[in-house]
Amino acid sequence: MSSFIEKCLNGEVVSDDIDDFVDSWHEGKSKLPLYRYLGMSRSEYSLWITDPEVLPYIINAHRYEKDVSELLDEALPLVAGSGSPDKTLKLMHWLKSEGMWE
Repeated sequence: MSSFIEKCLNGEVVSDDIDDFVDSWHEGKSKLPLYRYLGMSRSEYSLWITDPEVLPYIINAHRYEKDVSELLDEALPLVAGSGSPDKTLKLMHWLKSEGMWE
């Protein structure tokens, strides 16, 4: 079975469908840990749980074979200007604590 991320990359599902995958996992349809069932690394999953709005960055990281921190590094100046500086600071601190931000 393809993971959520793989299905997103193939255009079979959209990011809003992630809840259906989580529900399916909870129904016991996989023995994999949830993060692997979704097709994420442990740190990507942690990041998504911390801030679900980063899901498009996680998907694009897989699409472009980059680390999600690279994409977030490029996007944080844009996010910072979006009126949510507190959220941006929290995200930066989390990335630093995970060793994904220098």
